[in-house]
Amino acid sequence: MSHFSTVKTELRKREPLLQALHDLGYLPQEGKHLVRGYRGQTVQADLAISMSKGGDIGFRWNSSTEAYELVADLDLWRESVPVERFLSQLTQRYALNTVLSASAQEGFELAEQKSNIDGSIELVVTRWDP
Repeated sequence: MSHFSTVKTELRKREPLLQALHDLGYLPQEGKHLVRGYRGQTVQADLAISMSKGGDIGFRWNSSTEAYELVADLDLWRESVPVERFLSQLTQRYALNTVLSASAQEGFELAEQKSNIDGSIELVVTRWDP
């Protein structure tokens, strides 16, 4: 019998999380939505991704940890990568989007972005001071 699992994250800001999900090819629905699990069981989430196979993926705000947490029926996980790898990829894209946003707010522009064989991402940002 399946059940919903909650996985803690350090994802604290909505916009970089949304962008990271889009970067990975997911189309999250914003607002209160039900995430489907085993035999029609549901749980409410603040961001939901409807999946055609397996259970849905959701993220809900946890006010005590001040971060989003992943909610899903992990027994129904049918993604091409395990949940741990999914969270690793999501966290990397979240960090990238956070850095790019903060850099832009400080007047920097992205000059170069390189994805390395080991999975790391190198950024070069520039700013012209008058």
